[in-house]
Amino acid sequence: MWMTRKPLTVAPETPVAEAAKLMAQNRVRRLLVVEKHADGPHLLGIISAKDVIHAFPPDVNPFAIVGPDARLTPTTVAHIMTARPRTTTPETPLEEVAAQMCAHKIGALPVLREKKLVGIITESDIFRAFVSLLGSNEAGARITFDATKGEDVFELMRKLSRQDNVRVISLIWTEQEQQPVCIVRITGAGVDQMLDDLWSSGHVIVNVTRFPFVPEN
Repeated sequence: MWMTRKPLTVAPETPVAEAAKLMAQNRVRRLLVVEKHADGPHLLGIISAKDVIHAFPPDVNPFAIVGPDARLTPTTVAHIMTARPRTTTPETPLEEVAAQMCAHKIGALPVLREKKLVGIITESDIFRAFVSLLGSNEAGARITFDATKGEDVFELMRKLSRQDNVRVISLIWTEQEQQPVCIVRITGAGVDQMLDDLWSSGHVIVNVTRFPFVPEN
């Protein structure tokens, strides 16, 4: 649902300079290195803008570490790519992908169906999904409240939304510093009434953000 389909790819014999030009022209930070097969492209590796920068000699790149072979500039992407990178599948849950990226401190995962490359999912795609899940153009509020009472928060929101004439846009149950919390985005005429009813039902309101959001000066 969130991956970028048909990502930019290069062959392993592609010159590094050509790969750099392709990144600049398409405003991307990564290229996937593939080998063509009858069933489609098979992934060999991945190169990033950082890999391209570090490929230049030290007299051009001030961040390069000078070593005995520092003057030997790699000529093709095969020399600088990360071979056999971590990958994921189209069916992998988005939260699992985000957890992998966070755990391994990487910004993208190629998406494979069996051995065939079908896409790439990046940190930007994760941010886009997050905004889609929590965001809305409608006026209202996002309420974060304590959920340690252990009741069914979906049933609670169903009851209050009908009672207070509000519509639930999104609902997430999570933990914040080991404390169960529910984050609900609502819209409608009864936003303030729902806040009062949540307090009255014994739930501690952790945070309320009104929308449209007006930042403080």
